[in-house]
Amino acid sequence: MFGWGKKKDVPLAAPIPGTVVSIGAVNDPTFASKMLGDGFGVVPATDRVTVCAPARGRVASIFPTGHACGLITESGLEILVHIGIDTVEMKGDGFEPRCTKGSIVDTGDPIVDVDAALIRARGFDPVVLTVVTSKQRVNAIAVAEGPAVQGDTVAYVTLA
Repeated sequence: MFGWGKKKDVPLAAPIPGTVVSIGAVNDPTFASKMLGDGFGVVPATDRVTVCAPARGRVASIFPTGHACGLITESGLEILVHIGIDTVEMKGDGFEPRCTKGSIVDTGDPIVDVDAALIRARGFDPVVLTVVTSKQRVNAIAVAEGPAVQGDTVAYVTLA
């Protein structure tokens, strides 16, 4: 892999326990095509999960529905943590935000409690996406696919 762990790299942690997949493998053409940015998905290993911050930063936004949260890291990267595919249609059912706009979070701090079983029962995909949306700041992202423990580093962002 390129740039794994070099000084200019920013580590990203698994926001939940589960299986890390490339962003190109997720079941949504907007995310899979990297239209919003590059990153990875984690398929939940359990029915109830607490989604945690993949990096230290400030909460720039938390959607009222709780299905998505925007972070800005200390290095200026903008990260979108998006819970599930099309889960905005659940109108907040099954999501309980644990942070507020402006909060400072460390890697591994809880940001949203999620009922992944309810997401599946409603016919949605519960994959949790971590997307670096500040594409101009990124040279490359290296992702380690496969089983992941929540909080373990699973990707490095090489800054441009």
